[in-house]
Amino acid sequence: MSQSVALLCAGAAKGLVLALEPAFVAATGARIDATFGAVGALKEKLLTDAPCDVIVLTAALIATLEKDGLAVPGSAVALGRVRTGIAVRAGEPLPDIRDAASLRATLAGASTLYLPDPQRATAGIHFVDVLRRLGIHDAVASRLAPFPNGAAAMAALAQSKGRGEVGCTQVTEINYTEGVALAGPLPQGFDLATVYAAAICTRAVNRNLAQRLAQMLGGAESRELRARGGFEL
Repeated sequence: MSQSVALLCAGAAKGLVLALEPAFVAATGARIDATFGAVGALKEKLLTDAPCDVIVLTAALIATLEKDGLAVPGSAVALGRVRTGIAVRAGEPLPDIRDAASLRATLAGASTLYLPDPQRATAGIHFVDVLRRLGIHDAVASRLAPFPNGAAAMAALAQSKGRGEVGCTQVTEINYTEGVALAGPLPQGFDLATVYAAAICTRAVNRNLAQRLAQMLGGAESRELRARGGFEL
């Protein structure tokens, strides 16, 4: 039976993991047993003793896990910075989001607003805050379509047939989802850039394999993949 590495991974890095997996399997002979989701949900899984060799979360949360004894101190490898952006279905006109007024008009006029978990996902929490700051949250609340993570939200947007629909999540999740197009990052004053990192869990079964995966995710081997997917290095 082949070895495997248990990975708990934020949705922002899902596309990177899937693209890198063949190289990891070829290099190690081990497969990646990955669970993708919202940052908050993954932290909850870790706290309930879910299998974990490597975890990918925001760098800030990784630092907290190190202090709490859940991640190996000094094992964190930065993947890069990811902005939160606006998406529409591929082939549709890109909306104007260049400033607060344009963003407000675009979001207020959308028929449906796709977003990741507004309580546990980094981009979902931020997007709801943006709607409140723009003064349109209550007006668009009935049009919000939340999903467990950004990848699921973008997949739903890609498959939908509705008109005037807009999505918001991490730029990497937009870029890695076929059928949606990036309109651009949120404008200045409403933008959010999040640094993600991979770290070895203290209960890792095979630390050598865990270290190899973390190094591949944040090292030179994946640099081009990360940059192409929307990670700012």
